[in-house]
Amino acid sequence: MKTEQIFALRFRAQPDRLAPVRALVKRAAQSFGCTDPLSDKLVIAVNEACMNVIQHAYRGDSSGEISLEVRTNGTQVIFRLEDQAEPISLDSVRPRDLDELRPGGLGVHFIREIMEHCDMGHLEQGRGNYLEMRKAID
Repeated sequence: MKTEQIFALRFRAQPDRLAPVRALVKRAAQSFGCTDPLSDKLVIAVNEACMNVIQHAYRGDSSGEISLEVRTNGTQVIFRLEDQAEPISLDSVRPRDLDELRPGGLGVHFIREIMEHCDMGHLEQGRGNYLEMRKAID
């Protein structure tokens, strides 16, 4: 199915750079006709994915960059994140036990609860990682 790019951007792997990203994601979701509750959930999923890149792929190295591309195929919204960090261990990316009481660590859980499809892997020649997330447009 053919996809249309809505926007693409690159930004530093810094938490303070995420506010405008969240605003863009929300506006894009609304432009597809997503309800406000779904738009808010998509913002949460993308924000959590970006924070995971910042904290775990780059390990807080704020000189790294994140690329975000948002596309649609008419029935789904597709978010693709890429980084240039060292390839991560894909087996280590899993939600933590929800019975474990402690702050943080719920990003993967939220992403999997919100999105219908997630695919992650390494970019060619070990030059980074990607995460592609898909959600049906309501």
